[in-house]
Amino acid sequence: MSSSSSSVSDGVLKFATQYSFYTGCITFSFGVIGNALNILVFTQLKLFRTNRCAFYITIESISNFIYQFVSISTTVLTSVYGDDATGRSAIWCKFRYILTQIIALTTFYMICFTTVDQFFSTNHRYNLRQMCTLKLGRYFTFIFICFVIIHSIVLGSSYGIQPTLGCVLSDYIWIQYSAFFFYPVLTGFLPIAIASSFSILAYHNVRHIVRRQLPIVRRKLDQQMTAMVLMRVIVFVCFVSPYTAYRIYVTNFPTSRSMPMAYAVGRLTQAILLSINIINYMISFYLFTIFSSRFRRQVKFVLVKTSWQQWKYWCCCINNRIEPENNIETHNIRMESEENI
Repeated sequence: MSSSSSSVSDGVLKFATQYSFYTGCITFSFGVIGNALNILVFTQLKLFRTNRCAFYITIESISNFIYQFVSISTTVLTSVYGDDATGRSAIWCKFRYILTQIIALTTFYMICFTTVDQFFSTNHRYNLRQMCTLKLGRYFTFIFICFVIIHSIVLGSSYGIQPTLGCVLSDYIWIQYSAFFFYPVLTGFLPIAIASSFSILAYHNVRHIVRRQLPIVRRKLDQQMTAMVLMRVIVFVCFVSPYTAYRIYVTNFPTSRSMPMAYAVGRLTQAILLSINIINYMISFYLFTIFSSRFRRQVKFVLVKTSWQQWKYWCCCINNRIEPENNIETHNIRMESEENI
């Protein structure tokens, strides 16, 4: 009977490992491409360079881009060793949790910053619209990321390796902090509540934006960004909540390796919920592309009119003689095209 149970648990562990490997490779491929294109579009278009919402999305995309490499490293280790190797090295145990917490908090709260900023920028009150500036946004982002790094180093350093449980929190105070504040509040209810509330308020504002005397370019940009942010928040809530609930449970009730069947089921559950959670870090570009026709035109413009032209210019050395004229002409065409997107 015990032999049968052992073979079943081994089969479940094998399936969980294969599932993690294939889903990890797929999400890594889409995540790297999607986040790279997000960064390219939001940094290349002049329309977005002075937009605070676009700045937060860019920071989020950079964070998500880094996460793809952390995720694929875990996937490779799982395929080689059968687990993420955090139970084999104390340094990797601490470093992995420190890095993933920095990325998760940065991503979650950049989404919150985006929704809050969009609420203020679409508000009918002039003083509220002028309250948030790009300089202030950069300042708050810098302060927040510094706080996140310090917080993650302190919390991540409390992780340790236990023979039967693997890489887990070893200090009772930090276990209580994680169980009752970090997972349920800081990475759970708080960002979900902020993002949901302010995205709904921003959507309510933008529905009445036609009544205000605003330039047509600004009006279209506000409507575009609000729609994109609203869809991002919906996906964020749907894909993050299950894994957050799972982390709360695991922190309170870790599964020992001395119980093979329970451990195997726990690994499979973690693999499935983690793959759902990872989608949150790679989907934003594809979400914006699907639900915003204007964003699709902007992506096409950046890839075809900007990046492709620059690539041709760098590769075609034969045109070096007419460099100044070509640069001026290309710049003028680009400026005119951006205004018409």
